Amino acid sequence: MAGDDVVPKAGRLTDKYPFAFSDFGRGTPCVYKSGTRWATQSPTVLGKSLVREPRPVYGHAIRPTWVAIGTRICDQLESIGILWTCVNPFAYANAGESKPFCPLIICVGVNPDSLSYEDAVAGAVVVKDILASAGFPNIEVAFIESVMHRTVTSTTASPKLLSFNPLINKVPNLRKPFSPALGLAIASRAHPSYEGTAALYFCLPGGNSGRRVAVLTCAHVARPLPVHANTGKNSQCREEIVALGVQGYNKAIGAMMSTIGDHLLAIDAWNDSLRRLGEPAEGEDEDVAEKRAEYLDLVEKAKREINKVKAIHAEVTENFSTLDQRTLGFVLHSENIEVPVEPYKFTNDWALIELYNEKIDWTTFKGNKVWVADNLSTADYGRMMFPQPQDRKDYKYPPDGLLQAFGIVQDAEMRNPQHLDVHGEKCLLVVKNGLTTGTTIGRLNGLESFTHVYNKEYDISQKSLEIAVLPYDNAHGKFSEAGDSGSVVLDRDGRIVGILTGGSGAADETDTAYLTPYWWVEKQVKDKFPGAFLYDVVA
Repeated sequence: MAGDDVVPKAGRLTDKYPFAFSDFGRGTPCVYKSGTRWATQSPTVLGKSLVREPRPVYGHAIRPTWVAIGTRICDQLESIGILWTCVNPFAYANAGESKPFCPLIICVGVNPDSLSYEDAVAGAVVVKDILASAGFPNIEVAFIESVMHRTVTSTTASPKLLSFNPLINKVPNLRKPFSPALGLAIASRAHPSYEGTAALYFCLPGGNSGRRVAVLTCAHVARPLPVHANTGKNSQCREEIVALGVQGYNKAIGAMMSTIGDHLLAIDAWNDSLRRLGEPAEGEDEDVAEKRAEYLDLVEKAKREINKVKAIHAEVTENFSTLDQRTLGFVLHSENIEVPVEPYKFTNDWALIELYNEKIDWTTFKGNKVWVADNLSTADYGRMMFPQPQDRKDYKYPPDGLLQAFGIVQDAEMRNPQHLDVHGEKCLLVVKNGLTTGTTIGRLNGLESFTHVYNKEYDISQKSLEIAVLPYDNAHGKFSEAGDSGSVVLDRDGRIVGILTGGSGAADETDTAYLTPYWWVEKQVKDKFPGAFLYDVVA
């Protein structure tokens, strides 16, 4: 039915479906949505357009049978020629409102321009019939344009990575990319334009040195598409991994230069104010003298900051400017993600990178700690992760902004969380630090999503279950973007939730992030490497 037919660009969805860009917002084009029309204007504020927010679903009656129902939906859609990219069971609310106006809708993603309105209507009938036969006739369905992708970003003896201690380090945000702190950008040395993020450090048994440490990441980060043919087996020749690929290195250096530039602009502005205040004069107004002293202090502080940035810039350009200098380790094992073990199971997309011991200063190594202070202030983190007063009784901000990964969030709690969100609703709030977006906070969904990644050029078709992570809210942006794959996702107490594997969204955007639960990944790792365990907690 849908096949390779392409919807003409002229008319772009709204000719057949007038609400294509209002149902979910302009960032999520809708081919068709069943059911009654969703309101687009606020009933209380004249002329104000409503902004949509996807919300997680917990405790719905569909929970026990959802995977079986979702599997039928995916199979039936394919049988009539609809090549879906993701199937997400989400609730929807208007931004700022505590309760969703739609408690559950099945959102079927398709590639842009791949599905006609008529085929979407026919597909909705198929999905509605499946839902009705399962006892859920009132659940609606929408076909939205959403691209599914794995979130890598395309763009001899060597020095140790820098130590990272934000308590004492100068300009820690600029130093962190060149340290082994979690959130470290990594890439295949052979393909340094394809980058992802290191997840967790493991200790491995064996070795003459008494220390074998590996870092967990995604298989599609360790061996990106150009070398996918080699996945699924241990390395015979050492496929080396670098800390910071092309984008990561350029971004880190660019951040230093931008910081210097910002300080110079501020100094110019403060010096201009000083000129207008004039030279000190006997008997001058106390407010003038106080303001002059304030601007002089600001200028001196900015100059000191510039010197700190120049010092770290000189250090990293001398020690980490080449791939040789940034080589971190080698691919010890990478799972085969091209052919899933079974359809609609969690993504078997993980790899272990064994580190060269000489690359790490083990005396200062922080282990599995995530720097949540990257994008969030102390107040922001507490307000967002512990929004309800009753949750803050025993809350303490992680020392120096480093959240220790410890413990595992199990399957039952993912489905029935006990956190309370800003609206007082139960929700599992999660945090990660990745290459591209740094520290972000999101909401875990309680129903699994179905995803389908296909690439004709590399003959790849991957179908799997994923757990969706939704943005915290409309005001705080996305949870992840390209380059964040491999990031470890923690709950607010540091318990490990999962490993970020990809995302979906319109065109190159990522509106919904996906993770594989850590309780499942750890079992796969330990089956392949008996005796492996998470790096010990570091005080």
